[in-house]
Formats: sequence, C-alpha cells, structure tokens
Amino acid sequence: MYPALTVTEILNKAGHDILWVGTADGIEANLVQRAGIPFEGIRAAGVHGVSIKKLPGNLLKLWKGYRDSKAILKRFKPDVLLFTGGFVAVPMALAGRHVPSLLYVPDIEPGLALKTLGRFAKKIAITTEDTKMFYKSSDKLVVTGYPLRDELKQWTKPEGLEYFHFSPDLPTILFMGGSTGARSINKAVISIADKLVEKYQVIHLVGHLDWEKVSKATESLGARYQAFPYLHEVGAAMAAADLVVSRAGASALGEYPYFALPAILVPYPYAWQYQKVNADYLVDRDAAILLEDSRLMAELHETIENLMQNPGKLARMSNAMRSLTHPNAAENIAELLYEMAGAA
Repeated sequence: MYPALTVTEILNKAGHDILWVGTADGIEANLVQRAGIPFEGIRAAGVHGVSIKKLPGNLLKLWKGYRDSKAILKRFKPDVLLFTGGFVAVPMALAGRHVPSLLYVPDIEPGLALKTLGRFAKKIAITTEDTKMFYKSSDKLVVTGYPLRDELKQWTKPEGLEYFHFSPDLPTILFMGGSTGARSINKAVISIADKLVEKYQVIHLVGHLDWEKVSKATESLGARYQAFPYLHEVGAAMAAADLVVSRAGASALGEYPYFALPAILVPYPYAWQYQKVNADYLVDRDAAILLEDSRLMAELHETIENLMQNPGKLARMSNAMRSLTHPNAAENIAELLYEMAGAA
C-alpha cells in the first residue's frame, strides 16, 4: 500500500490522470480515497496454498476480476500500469498485458504473485541488488530503493523527541509490530518494560489486537513509557529512537536506513521466509541483529542491554544502516513510469 501511495502522490501532484485499482472488499479503498486518488475495486482471491474446497470459488473470483479489469482498461485507457504485488494485481496484469507495465518488488524475495507478475512487466523496480538472484534474467531489473512517504521524511531527531516530550539525555528504544501488532513482541516488552524505563525512554507501537491488555499491564510505568494502538506520526517515533525492535517487513529495508536506525529484527515465523530474507540482508551488512521469535522472551532484554551498553557498536550499526538508504526511491520509480509511458 504505502510504496504505491508514495509514488502515486508524486504523479498526482504532477497533474497526471491516475486510477487506483484494488480489492473491492479491502481496506485500501479508504486510504486511497483519503489521499484524493480515484479508486475502483475488482474481484480477486489468492490461489497459492488455498484448500481444494476454496479453490474453485477463488478461481471464479479471479475470472470475474479479469473481466472487471478489461472493462476498466477499456474505459480508462492507461499509458502505463504500476503493480506492487498481491493477488489482486494478477487479473489486471492479464487483462493489461498489452499495456507497458512496471512492477515494484518491495521485499528482497518476491512471492508467487510477484514472480507471476514479473512475466508481464516491461520493467521491474527492486529495493536492493539482492533481489536479482530471484529472477532468471536481470535485463528488466532496476534498483530504485524503497519509496518513503513525505510525512516520514519531515521528522528530525529533536522534533521526534519533542513530539513525545522525551529528554535528549536519555536513549530511546522503539518497539514496532505493524498496524495489528506483533503479539510475541508485545508479550516480551510487557515482561521487561519496568526494567527498561529505569534507563531508557520507550515508544511501544502495540497494534489494535493487544492494545487493551498492554495498556492495562503498563499503566503504572510513567512518562518514560509511551504506548499507542496505532501512530500516524510513525516518522516521529523513528526519528526519536536510538534502536528499534520489530518484525522484518519490506519497510525495514527503506525506513530504517533513512533514519540510520540500528535494529533488532524478529522475523514473523508463521509465513513464507521473506521476512527472514529481509532480516538477513540487514544483518549481513552489520546494520541489524537477528533475534528469532522463539528466543524473544528469554533473550530480548539481554540483547538490548548488550547493544545499548556498547555505543561504538551501535554507532557502527547506525552508519551501516545509513549507507543503505535510497532517499529518492519514489522519484526513481516515477521516472521509470514517465519513460515507459513516453515510449508507449
């Protein structure tokens, strides 16, 4: 969602005609329309890993999505298509196979939908060089970096600390688990929060699922601990932080380098290995430390202490993270779209 929105906003400001096509029953319609971008929904469903019982119904939805897509293309007549993955893009890619298309791959390892979409794309934009190993031919591939939203880039460290009313004289640790939250990270933070606030300031982005439980368990910790079910000003949190503990989604490849933010990464263990691949990329470059989900409760506090008590290592990780940044990634992708549309 966010990489596509970031690029789309650049195109929108430049006065181009844009149409966002997404799932008819998804939550993205709200976010897209809030950004002032026209939206149309199509029917789609995944087929990878789906049970035999559900497969016929999902294939039917894809067929209907293909017909929806053909009708949209006939009406809108685009010069170029931008895909950022997900099963919803497959019917549009099939229907628009004669229109020049650009695929953006946010994670290092593309999933099945992204590999499928890559066959139709004229160009494939990738976050890092390492994605090249997952495609047979590199002729289509262009390293652009991960697109960063303007509302993230506006924050400086002093402004971030001021937003939370934190002192610049104490280190700040950020815990992130996404919009719904990461339950194992939340549980581990609750178990050590009282120790953390003795030395550090803590920002805890809990997510909605565990909010009631976490807020109740931490209500007596005082001003050094600030928790949120969801934070729109997440840029303030990353700018203020000296260390982040989080999952290893694609945003970690772009947002943490921009803020030169050392990370303890805990890949989500119950899905395909893409988060582990993302984490390994940052760990191999000395920008992050990997902590397996199964070891969180036992080792999180010790891992944090070892880092925070070693400012030299923390500084080296910060410098390594900064070296991976691509601050103009969204502009790079927009430029590729301009080139492709001009050649259409």
